[in-house]
Amino acid sequence: MLGLLIPSLSVRPLAGYGEKSPACFLVEIEGRRFLLDLGEEPATGRLPELSEAGHIDAVLISHGHADHVGGLRALDSIGNPPVYASAMVRALGDAPLRSARDLPVRGRITIGGVEIETGQSGHAPGAVWIRVGGPAGVLYSGDFSREGTLFAFDVPLPARYLIVDASYGTYDEPLERTVDMLARMARSGPLLLPTQPNGRGLEMAVHFHERNIPIALCDNHIAIARRVLESDQGVLNDNATDRLSAAVAAAVDYARVESSYGAILAADGSAASGLSETLQATFLERRLPVIFTSTPAEKSGAGEAIASGHAHFSRWNVHPRLRDLRWLVECVQPDITMPAFLRKGEIEKLPRDFIVPAVTDLKLSPDGSRDR
Repeated sequence: MLGLLIPSLSVRPLAGYGEKSPACFLVEIEGRRFLLDLGEEPATGRLPELSEAGHIDAVLISHGHADHVGGLRALDSIGNPPVYASAMVRALGDAPLRSARDLPVRGRITIGGVEIETGQSGHAPGAVWIRVGGPAGVLYSGDFSREGTLFAFDVPLPARYLIVDASYGTYDEPLERTVDMLARMARSGPLLLPTQPNGRGLEMAVHFHERNIPIALCDNHIAIARRVLESDQGVLNDNATDRLSAAVAAAVDYARVESSYGAILAADGSAASGLSETLQATFLERRLPVIFTSTPAEKSGAGEAIASGHAHFSRWNVHPRLRDLRWLVECVQPDITMPAFLRKGEIEKLPRDFIVPAVTDLKLSPDGSRDR
């Protein structure tokens, strides 16, 4: 009988469900226990509730952003289990990512007798979705994007349980509208865009360059772009190597943009450090536009600048829109879906015809029934 082939399965978020919080999901399958990501809240340093983790056989990393890997500094509190991450994520990360074991960007490995499969998620260099336990197991989307122009995206595999990046909730606007608006602004004068170099910043550079807009890139953007271009990890789309190379080669000094027109792409994304922090003060003093494109932490300087009206927010999509959530659920065909990285009030607004909010501690028995 088919039911005899289905392993017992338990899924529990230690963080990342019911609020915009760091990613950390505990999956128990076939007697093995895995953490899917181990992040921290960048603005506060808040960690998942690791006291409830118990024994962990391995930590599987979707990508290298702090809200997905920042909690690795607390590995010793859960017995220092092995960490698995893609080669690009390891190359761009700090310890303990540098010493992590290999997780393919597109492929299959076995950990403790459990099959682990991956594909690229389109979100950042080396970012992957992860399936644990085959079609009867869990598909974790990590952060994913179908609109990116640089980073490769693979169609996710079917699974019984889906943990999906739903951080944009019901938002459904195309990226192209934001690109066009920011391009118009950059043509009329200098524009400061605090942004994440390990992700959307490189995408922005390509879009602006291909619209003949002068771009300036901070040292962090240049360094990460060069590492991506010099690698042979297959993390870029077809023709993306040439497009990114052209954008980096065309980058000018930020003083040139500041004195005329164009876009300055500078880390970090919340203007809390780096060149973006330095330039934000100058731009705001001169009443020049500062645009944040990722949802800023309410307590960060970005959130305060936006609230005061001195800076503005315009979303540059690197997470799925509502139409992308629908598409993913069609691909995966899960029995249960957990919409992650979204506040409870926003979860309730999601259409019930394709996402039903999951209980926070769910077990599926071998015969397919649920045991809460």
